Amino acid sequence: MKLQALPILSLVALASANWARNINYRSPSEHHPSLGISIRKVVKRNNLQSRWDPARLSFTHGVASGDPYPNSVIIWTRVGPSSDNDKSNTTVSGYVPLYNHDTEEFVSVSKAPVCVGYKVASDKALGNVVDSGKIYTSSDIDYTVKVEACNLKPFTNYYYQFNVCGSDNKSPLGRTKTAPHADDNITKVGLAVYSCSNFPFGFFNAYGNPVRKDSVDYVIHLGDYIYEYKNGDYGWGQSINRVPLPDREIYTLYDYRKRFATYRTDLDLLASHQQFPWIPVWDDHEVADNTYRDGESELNNTESSFITDGGVAVEQRKMNAVRAYFEWMPIRQVEMDDNLRIWRSFSIGKLFDLVMLDTRQYDRSITDLYWNTDYVHAISNDAGRTMMGSRQENWFYNQLTQSKKRGATWRIVGSQTVFSRLNESIAYGNENPLDYDAWDGYQSNRNRTLSVLYNNNIGNNIFLSGDSHASWVSDLVWLGEKPYDKQTGDGSIGVEFAGSAVTSPCPYGANITLANANNYSSFLQAANDELQWQDLYYRGYYELHISPEKLTANYFGMPTVVTRNSWEISLANFTVKAGGNKLVRPVAGGVVESGSLKGGKTVQTNITRDTGNGTWFVSQAKLEAL
Repeated sequence: MKLQALPILSLVALASANWARNINYRSPSEHHPSLGISIRKVVKRNNLQSRWDPARLSFTHGVASGDPYPNSVIIWTRVGPSSDNDKSNTTVSGYVPLYNHDTEEFVSVSKAPVCVGYKVASDKALGNVVDSGKIYTSSDIDYTVKVEACNLKPFTNYYYQFNVCGSDNKSPLGRTKTAPHADDNITKVGLAVYSCSNFPFGFFNAYGNPVRKDSVDYVIHLGDYIYEYKNGDYGWGQSINRVPLPDREIYTLYDYRKRFATYRTDLDLLASHQQFPWIPVWDDHEVADNTYRDGESELNNTESSFITDGGVAVEQRKMNAVRAYFEWMPIRQVEMDDNLRIWRSFSIGKLFDLVMLDTRQYDRSITDLYWNTDYVHAISNDAGRTMMGSRQENWFYNQLTQSKKRGATWRIVGSQTVFSRLNESIAYGNENPLDYDAWDGYQSNRNRTLSVLYNNNIGNNIFLSGDSHASWVSDLVWLGEKPYDKQTGDGSIGVEFAGSAVTSPCPYGANITLANANNYSSFLQAANDELQWQDLYYRGYYELHISPEKLTANYFGMPTVVTRNSWEISLANFTVKAGGNKLVRPVAGGVVESGSLKGGKTVQTNITRDTGNGTWFVSQAKLEAL
């Protein structure tokens, strides 16, 4: 069989393309070849005479941007011969098909690279180009492309697009925004905050609504972007045609890549990535449930795990997950010699410093693995326990003190799990009333954090958290050490806003009624002095709108996630004044739509806004009919 010369990429374009500018060849760590990709070996292996026909390549999963700096931002896409993911970690040959026009069939050749061009411009028409280039991708990195777009101006919107070199095969047009310089006087910034998007439990409507409203500048994701479970073990996606692939619990590199690819088929998630730059961190399910430094809830380092999994499953699984995460997320590798470092910070002018922690994967002490709850309860206040390891902890405290020293108005901290105490004796009984997988299981670490804030008079602190699949709004207090008045908020050092899930179910049952959920919320709110509002019922998100004078948090609930729609309910609105260090009283103006408000009322107006066309309608009857 003779191969016809294909009318494809010119060798001039190939020669000018750059391997190293595709950051994914260097992630998760360029100093650990066993984890990353050797560009030298990839270049040596590839036959540059063998090229893909551009017509046989597709931009399979949209575009994305993230980790904005004042002069640069990360842009991302995936372009390949198939929407399926690379299986080279599970096959010996790792061949991919090349199309033969003469025989009109695919033939196997070595893993041919793809040349990709990109443009970044200040206008939608891409007429005023400020950065451009050509880079390679290949099956080694699942045909993903991640590049740092440079030469940008601070706090400015840009548009970007990729194309297959030498062709008109283009990606969707993306929009992004840089961060301001640290010393810029910024008067207004909007953030959308998310966590816990579980594919089989519903559609990711919450991601799309800020796009339809164009209401924020950046997206913060606090983790559980994907879930590792098999369909049926946690969610029944077949009823709404939302079965995550592969349809098994994921372990291999191919598995994690495929799961990311499945999630990126959700149209609202694609729209959010296309419209806004993201600043994400992982939680536990990007690897596995209840991960910590040495294990996880199902594959922990016990004798049975060594027998069943050969004693290497935990670390290998984590490395597979980490590599896939960096391939698929528009995120910078902060320190190339530390393959697990995802904790990092951003200075958004003089307005605020954003500190993104890793309280799950990096160096966390043993957590609640379900079978050891009594043990973790007994050691929960041990001084040697840490949520993040000494290196990250010292860095965190330095970030807080330096933020105050430089004069930033606000300090916003992204933490995966709820920071404030949560007495949930209504659910867990009196013996183990706290959530020991959250900060309640690491009380000395929390006390050290509060000590830094109180003893250094660091105010205007806003903690963000996810993980719990419920909404919690609390004054940030040091119980037992500093006086606190729950009526006035006096004695608080800041506020915590914890958000519900995009789709993951209520911790008190996926099918809980609104009335029962609100009853539980009343018990929880009464059991925790600092907890000012709690809601269990609604899936959703919240927006932060930040100015030098005040910060507002607007919580939105999705009436239903079993269909794709643009409906949302305004659940509650909160205000924190600069220098106040507490929620403004009356909290939420004294009235919320759902849940339980300390000193206030819950009034169910049942009015829903359709963010797609701006219409309003009574939603409860519609909700009951679904």
